[in-house]
Amino acid sequence: MKRKVWIGIVGLLVLALLGWAFMPTPAEVEIAAVTQGRFERSVQEDGKTRLRDRYVVSAPLAGRVARILLKQGDTVMRDAPVATFWPVAPALLDERTRAEQSARIGAMQASVARAQANVGRAGAALDQAQAELKRSEALAQQGFVSPNQNETGRLAVRLREKELESARQEEAAARHELEQSRVALRQFSQITPGGRQRAYDVKAPVSGKVLKVQQQSEGIVMAGTPIMELGDPTQLEVVVDILTEDAAQIKPGTAVQLSNWGGPDVLTGQVRLIEPAAFTKVSALGVEEQRVNAIIDITSPPEKWQALGDGFKVDVRVLVQVVENAVMIPVSALFPVGARSGLFVLDKGHARLKEIEVAARNGALAWVKTGLTKDTQVIVYPDTKLKDGDRVKTR
Repeated sequence: MKRKVWIGIVGLLVLALLGWAFMPTPAEVEIAAVTQGRFERSVQEDGKTRLRDRYVVSAPLAGRVARILLKQGDTVMRDAPVATFWPVAPALLDERTRAEQSARIGAMQASVARAQANVGRAGAALDQAQAELKRSEALAQQGFVSPNQNETGRLAVRLREKELESARQEEAAARHELEQSRVALRQFSQITPGGRQRAYDVKAPVSGKVLKVQQQSEGIVMAGTPIMELGDPTQLEVVVDILTEDAAQIKPGTAVQLSNWGGPDVLTGQVRLIEPAAFTKVSALGVEEQRVNAIIDITSPPEKWQALGDGFKVDVRVLVQVVENAVMIPVSALFPVGARSGLFVLDKGHARLKEIEVAARNGALAWVKTGLTKDTQVIVYPDTKLKDGDRVKTR
């Protein structure tokens, strides 16, 4: 009897050893925890800075210009002389040149009138935006409209203020060009006792700095020849070309981060304008892409980006979507399950397949609306052979 019992015990041990030997070993997996916090989806591209307004000082008519003493980076004030000019007037062409200059003055007078009209239109648009903002703020205090709607009104007021400032600058530039042409016509026939034309000064249309000097040495120039470029380096904007499908998701006022521009700080900005016309650009891989320019205003304090200049390279990150307290998982945990997304959840040493709904994703994280809770452990980079219910162990 005892012998049969011992034989049974030995048989059971042998069966247990065989079961243990042929039992599949747990698969080694990497895990990550579900987190909850701020989810950001952005568009990242390379952009460059440029001056908001550039002014080209050119020769109003054919003549001889003196050597330019100004250098790049020199500061000039409005109405300050920047070049000395002597008109060239051959005897046989005096009357014809005078008639051409008179016609040019008429065209510049029309430009001044058009600039004045633009100033009036910009001023009216600013008044309208301010009135609409006041009405919106009053309605918001009474609870008829959302306070968030006031942000759109304030953005519209700032945009109209910038448009009015630009229109006034254009009017000032047009007036100076008109005055230069009038001076040229007035001095055209005034000959010095030595037989030379009297010199007159070409004045700066705006206050700023010299960006470029095209005509450094003295010489004869034709009418319209650029002499120098002026601008205000403190009035910078950033232009970046982005894919049209990304641009469709970006609206004026969208927050922007500017990095890798050479300074230690990450600058902030906001989108002012998405240009209405796109263009075709060939990528580094030889693929034709439809892109459009986005214009960005720098909102960080100027003292933080004093080292920035015209044409500097910056990395642009446009925040397309921001969600607070979002449940997030690494995108490396996701894989397609039919028309939805799936992942494996670690449950007491076993992998459990779970289908979820992904609301949005960026390069590293995915925002999950429902189906997961914070601190749940999920398997990242799952093996294609892994199945629901398989035993796993963490590395």
